[in-house]
This record gives sequence, C-alpha cells and structure tokens, in this order.
Amino acid sequence: MLDAIIILSFILAGAGIGFNGIQELPLSVLQQVTNEDGLRWVTAGFGALIGLAIGLIVQTAYRRFERRFRALPADVLLSRAIGLVIGLLVANLMLAPIFLLPIPPEFSFLKPLAAVLGSILFSFSGITLADTHGRTLLRLINPNTVESALLAEGTLRPAATKVLDTSCIIDGRIEALLDTGFLEGQLLVPQFVLGELQQVADASNDIKRVRGRRGLDILNRMKEAYPDRIIIHSADYEDVSTVDAKLVRLVQEINGTLLTNDYNLNKVASVQKVPVLNINDLSQAIRPTYLPGDSLDLKILKEGKEPAQGVGYLDDGTMVVVEDGRSYVGGSEVQVIVTSALQTSAGRMIFARPKASAVAS
Repeated sequence: MLDAIIILSFILAGAGIGFNGIQELPLSVLQQVTNEDGLRWVTAGFGALIGLAIGLIVQTAYRRFERRFRALPADVLLSRAIGLVIGLLVANLMLAPIFLLPIPPEFSFLKPLAAVLGSILFSFSGITLADTHGRTLLRLINPNTVESALLAEGTLRPAATKVLDTSCIIDGRIEALLDTGFLEGQLLVPQFVLGELQQVADASNDIKRVRGRRGLDILNRMKEAYPDRIIIHSADYEDVSTVDAKLVRLVQEINGTLLTNDYNLNKVASVQKVPVLNINDLSQAIRPTYLPGDSLDLKILKEGKEPAQGVGYLDDGTMVVVEDGRSYVGGSEVQVIVTSALQTSAGRMIFARPKASAVAS
C-alpha cells in the first residue's frame, strides 16, 4: 500500500508540474502554440512518466533503507539517536554567534548555508561517535540499558547471551551441544567473527580453507535449525585491532558470556573478569569416570611397553593399558575389566585386563 502511495504521489506531482509548467515558457514560444490545452496534456503525460521513474527509484531506495534500519540492533538505534540529538544541539550552540554577525545583504545566503552545513556536519559527527562509544555510554548511564533494549526487540532472552568465537564455530561441537538442549540463551555471532571465518575459508592454505568452509557450513546449519537463537550481531570496534580484543569488549558491553575453546583467549578473558564457557573444559568434565571393577568394550590396537601388554583407546582419546592383552592386538573388540586409573600431566590413563583372565584369577 505504501509503495503504491509513493509512486502515485510522484506521478501526480510530475503530471501537475508538466501541466502547469507550460506557463513558464517564454511568451514568444507560447504565441506560436496553436493548441495550448493539448500541449498542456502532452507535457502532463511526460511529467507523469518522469514522476513514475523517480517514484520507482525513491521506492527502491526507501525499501533498502527500511531493511537496513530494521536490521540494526535496538541499542545501536538508541545510541545513534542520542548522538544525533547531541550533534544538533552542539551545532545550534556553535552556530548561534554566526547569526549575530553583521553580514552585507549580498552575502545573506551564507547564514542559512552555514546552518545547514553545520547541522549536517555535527549530526554526522554525533552518529559516528555514538557508533564508537555509544554502547559504553549507555552502560554508564544504566548498566542494564543494552540488555533491556535487546529484550524489548525480542532478540535477547533472560538467559545470559553467549558470544561465539571463530575457533568455537570451526570446532563443530557447539552444534551437537545445541541439539542436546543444555545450552540456553541467545548465541551471538559478531560480524567481525564472521569476517574472520570468511578469511579462513578464502585462505591459500588447503587445511585452513577446509576448516573455514567447515565452520561456515556448521554456522549455516545452526542458523537454519535455530533461526531465533543464532543472531548475527553488527557490532564492531574500529579502534580495536584484534578479533579477540573485540570479543572481550563486546561481551563486557552486553554483560554476556564468551563461548570458546581457545586457551589463550580463555585466559585473557578471565583476567578481565569476563565469564567464559570453554568447550574443552566441558568435554573434560563430562568424560565418563571408570572405577575399578567397571567393564568396557575395547579394541586393542598395539602392543604395550611391558611383556604381554596391549594398548587401546577410548572414544575421547584416553589410553587404556590392558594386561595380558597382547594376544588380542588387531582383533575384534574385547571386554575388559578396569583395575585402576591414573591421572597424569599428559592426561588420564586406565589400566585393565581382559574379562576372561580377570575371572580366572
């Protein structure tokens, strides 16, 4: 409906200008016109066509602006609005003395020109500063302003928002974790993380390129499966050079939680008191604990260092040393009984023996 109104308005305006614009022709030209009414309708028709073309251009530009406007987070809109108002106020205060200056009549046009240019300049400066420091300013005024704005637009749930980094997406376990339902809240993927992921996918190194494309595929699958929970966030910080520093700053501003499996980023974020969920820590925490007497099925892959020993591995990579297991090397899975477990600096090690020999002893 709005599109039709816009186009119709330009058509009518063009037709009206064409119909009445004939009066602006020189008198010598009008005297040569034999049918003035017919010429009016011809110029009105041309004016309507020109109005239609301009209306279509304006409509396309308006739709593009509307899509970009709706995609902006509420906190960005709020900070930009405040920056615009402050810029206009500063412009009026700075330009007020100019209107008191005595200016010759022939240069009187300079006052409105300076007012327009000054207002545009200070408004643009206010919006630019709001994009750089707006969210920080909002948090100083009210620490819950950013979260409340996102809650109002429905892009943030009461659970703490999780911000994903590049390594977490490429790793892929986040997708399985989402499917289990243990992970609550919104998952934010900042635009700068998406850019880094694309750079990895476009890398000349084959291994990096495969990892980057895998990350993009995983992100697309999660976006399709959970469209209301995966949010591509437009936040960026021109004054911050590294992606890790941008992640920490964004998490601080939205009072969220950083989701990563990068050890160094985990340490840096912890030093700055940023909540971190490390997928590697989670993986270590939920590994099954085997106690003496527990049984498990194991495929023995190689011989051990000691005579008659065999060595196998669990799905999580834990090494299992099987006494009297050398004869089972290369065969099918065998049931073993855990005798003890040892935690070393290199990881966990489990000792066991085949069930048959355990029963015999």
